[in-house]
Amino acid sequence: MTTAVHGSSVDIPTPDGTADAYLVHPADGGPHPAVLLYMDGFGLRPHLKSMADRLAAAGYVVLVPNVFYRYSKAPVAELPEFIDLAERPDVIASIRPAAQTLTPERAMRDAAVYLDWLAASPLTTEGPAGVTGYCMGAGLALRTAGTYPDRVAAAGGFHGAFLATDAPDSPHLLADRITAELYFGHADQDTANPADQIDRLDKALSAAGVHHRGEIYPGAQHGYTQADTSMYSEEAAERHWAALLDLFGRRL
Repeated sequence: MTTAVHGSSVDIPTPDGTADAYLVHPADGGPHPAVLLYMDGFGLRPHLKSMADRLAAAGYVVLVPNVFYRYSKAPVAELPEFIDLAERPDVIASIRPAAQTLTPERAMRDAAVYLDWLAASPLTTEGPAGVTGYCMGAGLALRTAGTYPDRVAAAGGFHGAFLATDAPDSPHLLADRITAELYFGHADQDTANPADQIDRLDKALSAAGVHHRGEIYPGAQHGYTQADTSMYSEEAAERHWAALLDLFGRRL
């Protein structure tokens, strides 16, 4: 069952400035469980808002922050209506300066602000939130679950990038702090998340006793949920929706 939703732009004060964000919730006025949705590298744009709308229609209050707000308000770069990196390789270069403004420390300082903001909203129910993230946002979701374990009940990550690297601050190293249930939908055609990193993530979460499931989406490319890109797969995207709504339906 879906419901009518109401979306609006909001500004969220942070220690480092003002984060612009998109907030959408069921039009009945709530309260409903809170969800923090982390963007992919292409940022806050119409397609991500439509994804948030679909999640809100399932009964959630969804906040989508522009995590690159230190660089500029969204959009942080001029994007084509349809993103095909084979035709427009310059798109990645155009967003790189914005991405460089976000460090793990800054991202987690912001995460506390976003979670506080959602918790204080009259639209949300009490209790921990759900988090979902795409591409770089999957790493932010994993990091948020590990940094604020008492505040996150469920987290999903889809076509995640660099989730379990050799870096000393790799997100998977927070596994022993996580109490949320996690779900990952890995693209099998993804150089940003190769098989050895998928295995390393799974082993770290299993060793820490984290309730989690990771699935490989065959034939899916990095970015398979993003309908405004050439990487989109309707089949993989719908599989992601089923898994995410199942996770949130059980835990939120």
